[in-house]
Amino acid sequence: MNGKKIILLVGALVIAAVAAILAKNLYTGAGAQQANAAPVVPAGPKVLVAKKPLPVGTIIDAEALSFQAWPQELVQGAYYTEGGEDADPSQLIGRVVRNAISAGQPVTRGSLVGPDDRGFLAAALGPGMRAISISVDSTTGVAGFIFPGDRVDLVLSQEIEVEGEGQNLRTSETIVRNLRVLATDQRVTEQKNENGEVLVVQSETVTVEVTPKMAEKIAVARKIGGELSFALRSIADNEAELERAIASGEVDVDDIKDPAEERRILLAIANKPIDTNPTYTTGGQVSRFQRSAMPAPRSATGQARIQGPSSRGSAAPAPAAYNPPPQVRVSRGNNVTTVTVGAR
Repeated sequence: MNGKKIILLVGALVIAAVAAILAKNLYTGAGAQQANAAPVVPAGPKVLVAKKPLPVGTIIDAEALSFQAWPQELVQGAYYTEGGEDADPSQLIGRVVRNAISAGQPVTRGSLVGPDDRGFLAAALGPGMRAISISVDSTTGVAGFIFPGDRVDLVLSQEIEVEGEGQNLRTSETIVRNLRVLATDQRVTEQKNENGEVLVVQSETVTVEVTPKMAEKIAVARKIGGELSFALRSIADNEAELERAIASGEVDVDDIKDPAEERRILLAIANKPIDTNPTYTTGGQVSRFQRSAMPAPRSATGQARIQGPSSRGSAAPAPAAYNPPPQVRVSRGNNVTTVTVGAR
């Protein structure tokens, strides 16, 4: 190989190396320039947003709202901004959603209505439902621990007078279950007893959501003369009621293809108030010294009526003492039914 070819080969290698270095520097500089060109958007004030979808009629609880940073140019005067006088989430608990709010959407002042505002109950009630208020005290009202959005059962306790007997029948009955509390109103008044002593009485009016038929039942329960009490339900009981409804065949979701529609239907069933298969307890089930049932019907002579034919000419048998038939309590999940043994 002569000298000219060697010089040309070395020159080509030098040129290729310089071209590679220039290309690398050019690529690196372009990448760095593109990364530095990205603008940084400054974070705006924090506004109150919905942590989950809030449909119309939802009662606001502690897990419904939270603050989130929002661009300054998009903040409106109707938003609840952090640090504002009326932007404390704890002060909004118990209000009702009047306009549907999506998850992550800012909450506006017009989308919520408070208990003192006009149209509060109309916004809180579901389609076809009614609102009814029940007066309770610190004992029958779970010591004031019932708040809007809770679920309660309504228990009727009464004492039935038995004529000619030395002991009345005491009983309690759960007449409706799974009622949604809409509002509570606590009042403290002073009353005097027979000795003239001043007593401080704390009364509470609880407004619950019921069906028209349940409203009639509660109105009759007031006239019976017994005592109405609330029993606070656990949050897990809604799932138990849903499982009971699916097991009994009351709901069939096999034909529903849309998951959102299926979830909506199941949620509506779990939150549905119930007035079927009421459970009851008598004094005899609590104490052996209490009556467990009403006495047998008596004839005009005051003796117990004897069922069944008697042969002519034979003396009538002596009236037997009435013994209530045995009863069996059948439990199907949370549903308890009392069945009389031998009854048809």
